[in-house]
Amino acid sequence: MTMAPGAGAADEDQTVAITHRTVELGTGGVRLHVAEAGPAAGPTVLLLHGFPELWYTWRHQMRALAAAGYRAVAPDLRGYGGSDAPAAGDPGQYTALHVVGDLVALIDALGEKTVFVAAHDWGALTAWSLCLFRPDKVRALVALSVAYTPRSAARKPVEGLRALFGDDFYICRIQEPGAVEAEFARLGTELVLRKFLCCRSPGPLFIPKSGWGSPDDEVPLPSWLTEEDLKYYTSEFEKTGFTGGLNYYRALNKTWELTSPWTAAEINVPVKFIIGDLDLTYHNPGIQDFIHKGGFKKFVPLLDDVVVMKDVGHFINEEKPKEVSEHIISFIKKFN
Repeated sequence: MTMAPGAGAADEDQTVAITHRTVELGTGGVRLHVAEAGPAAGPTVLLLHGFPELWYTWRHQMRALAAAGYRAVAPDLRGYGGSDAPAAGDPGQYTALHVVGDLVALIDALGEKTVFVAAHDWGALTAWSLCLFRPDKVRALVALSVAYTPRSAARKPVEGLRALFGDDFYICRIQEPGAVEAEFARLGTELVLRKFLCCRSPGPLFIPKSGWGSPDDEVPLPSWLTEEDLKYYTSEFEKTGFTGGLNYYRALNKTWELTSPWTAAEINVPVKFIIGDLDLTYHNPGIQDFIHKGGFKKFVPLLDDVVVMKDVGHFINEEKPKEVSEHIISFIKKFN
């Protein structure tokens, strides 16, 4: 384990242009909105966002990667932002196999055989699945906030979380279609985003059935998130709603059912893992022992390094953009 550097971070060149286009995939006609920066001939780095995020969460890293000669590609994943939300009422269309299928088709559409991947939160879960299903497509992975944990044959994931944390745990509350959407509508899109993005409690997140606070709650923004940033996220989620992103949680058990052939499988891709010590995922029961005492390395044998960033929460690539960019670039340079 190494601690994050405080200096020498990659520079973010504000003059670097980020361009946008829609890519039509060969997976049932799904179209993804894609943001790009850097030279088209440069090595491609695929950047995968989490919830409730968009391509925009990678804006700092895109400019730093472009300045370092890489082609940075950040899609809105299916169900998010400018991308299609196929069968939004059917969470079964948002399993790991569906989303990884999108990514494989996107890699092909980009004209690449293999890519580097950097991924955060749900993006990291999806990246682990990409590495599991198609390691031939990934040169190396930098995973943020969510470690790889092997599939358990004993219990479905939602039931396991319910047993640990109860019905008000946010992932359990999300399972009922429409219920959390109604609560989010009561609070308003901007406040919901504030509550998620500004959360720094290392404890589990609960959305009580009695209500997740009041629409009048005041949640000040941290220094790393501007009102302009929040306005962009809010405008996009007001257009689409949250259902597309919530469907990933609702497909957890379906993914578990479909991935039984990969029970106890290893990840055979070079990996660097970065997490904040205040990240709620770093305080799940047993996870620190798994990460630091051999379990993680057993299932990810090409794990190169684990970086724990001090006094950093869950949205690590936005909170510490320069340091995260430096970690990504220094790691993937090994494989150029």
